[in-house]
Amino acid sequence: MIKERFTPSRLLVVDDDDLYRDSLVRAFSRREIETFGADSLATALASATRLCPDAALVDLKLGNDSGLDVVRALLQHDPNLTIVVFTAYGTIATALEAVKLGAVNYLTKPVQIEHIISAFNGSSPSPKALSAIPSAEQVEWDYINRTVHEYGGNVTRAAQALGLHRRSLQRKLKNPPHMK
Repeated sequence: MIKERFTPSRLLVVDDDDLYRDSLVRAFSRREIETFGADSLATALASATRLCPDAALVDLKLGNDSGLDVVRALLQHDPNLTIVVFTAYGTIATALEAVKLGAVNYLTKPVQIEHIISAFNGSSPSPKALSAIPSAEQVEWDYINRTVHEYGGNVTRAAQALGLHRRSLQRKLKNPPHMK
C-alpha cells in the first residue's frame, strides 16, 4: 500500500524569534497552508487547543522553554499531530530525543520551506540539499561567533563562556573554516 503524501493544511509554527517565525508563517501562508505562530510552550498549547492544527513546526530552543517539552505537550494534547523539530543548535542527542518523543523529523536551521514540507512526510533532504549542510568546523565557527556577539564583542568574556583561553579564541576567530 502506498502511503499518501502529507501536506499540512493547518500548521502551528513555534519559534521565539518573532521575525523568523513571522517570515515562516507568511511563507507557508503563500503556499495556501493556514499557518499560526506561537512563541512559547504556553502559547503553543493555547493555540493548539483553539486552532486544532494538523501539524506543528517546533524550534528546539524557545527562551525559557524547551522545544522537546513543547513536542511532549502537543502530542499529549493531540496524539495525531505531525511534528517536525528544527533548530540552529542541533545535536544527535536532541534529534534522537525529538524522534523518540514522536517528532517525524528533525531539521537544522537555516532550512528551506520545501525541505520543511518534505520533512512532514519523514523525507530526508535531497543530496543537493545535503551538500549545503555545514561542516563541523563551520558549526563551531558559527557557535563561537554567536557567543562573541552575545557578549557584545567582548572576546575575554566570550572565551570564559566557551571555556577557551582568550588567545585560543582569537586564533579561531582569525581562521574561519571557509578560508582554509
